[in-house]
Amino acid sequence: MNLFGKVTRASLYLVAAFGTAFARAAEDMQGGPAVNQLNFTAPATKIMAEIHWLHWMMLIICALIFVGVFGVMFYSILKHRKSLGAKSASFHESTIVEIIWTVIPLLIVIGMALPATKTVVAMKDTTNSDITIKTTGYQWKWGYDYIKGEGEGINFLSTLSTSREAVNNLAPKSNTYLMEVDNEMVVPVGKKIRIITTANDVIHAWAVPAFGVKQDAIPGFVRDTWFRAETIGTYRGQCSELCGAQHAFMPIVVRVVSQEDYTKWVDEKKKEMGSASDDPTKVYTMDDQKDRGAKVYAANCAACHQPNGKGAGAFPALDGSKMVLGPKAAQYDILINGKGAMPKWAGVISDGDIAAVMTYTRNAWGNKTGDVIQTQDIVSARAGK
Repeated sequence: MNLFGKVTRASLYLVAAFGTAFARAAEDMQGGPAVNQLNFTAPATKIMAEIHWLHWMMLIICALIFVGVFGVMFYSILKHRKSLGAKSASFHESTIVEIIWTVIPLLIVIGMALPATKTVVAMKDTTNSDITIKTTGYQWKWGYDYIKGEGEGINFLSTLSTSREAVNNLAPKSNTYLMEVDNEMVVPVGKKIRIITTANDVIHAWAVPAFGVKQDAIPGFVRDTWFRAETIGTYRGQCSELCGAQHAFMPIVVRVVSQEDYTKWVDEKKKEMGSASDDPTKVYTMDDQKDRGAKVYAANCAACHQPNGKGAGAFPALDGSKMVLGPKAAQYDILINGKGAMPKWAGVISDGDIAAVMTYTRNAWGNKTGDVIQTQDIVSARAGK
């Protein structure tokens, strides 16, 4: 085969590769954006349907005003230009004209403001909710606590489940790349869900476009919003407030199910939480704690301190760290109470998970302390003993 043929063949392979990649990428995301989407996300709540209507109503009004104003302006320019012999008129103000151009815009603004105000007031009405869920933003994950209604007492963390290999282009990407989590928020269809937002570190924002919801989560403050999903399905959103280096890695996934399926989920989740509770008197082996700690570290620590423990930016390396290799009391304190950009983990993850991840960091990579931290050690450290 001559050089031209080889180049042509290589070009065809390249075009085919790009075509295949594009075809794979050009798929609607379940509960997320659609290919070539120009409009807002399809509404799953009455509020979002009203937002859709307001958007198009105001867009049409603005378009008509634009066409009308610029149409008159360009008509005047073309028909009254000097080359056609037009003579400028000399006149003073017209009271009728001034009244017209004052009253008409006022009526237009009122016509736009009334339905918008009605929707905004409805968006803020969080009374008479069926289920209340506290949503806490962390760098970089979400914590959910079901605090009222069916499911009360359930709590869990929701973390990005896209693998680090996929993020680094070392593994295939799924259709829900960067918009998938290990624990989805689950709610019943047709029920009013009140969302209470706060944050553990910096300002985050809980937003799901299909619900018409976006509420800031501010440290030290409690805000609230609500939604009532009218269609069963999975809906996706993201933190919508720039919150740090991993801002793009804290998605939100809400799974709306039937009332029967929700009741089943509540029962299963409570059984799961009960079976996962730790016996503080149980003594674990080094291998048990390292295996469990590796999973806890991957889910909660690797995003900041890196999977290899080398740290990045403001987050220090744990491999060879004096704090990790030093007295255990210092590491107890920072894991339990937090410090600076490091969040407090007491009350966020279990005492058993804290003990396991502490064991892992003290014995992973180049760290070889031989320390096995038990759940009771964390319980005692929290009690100040």
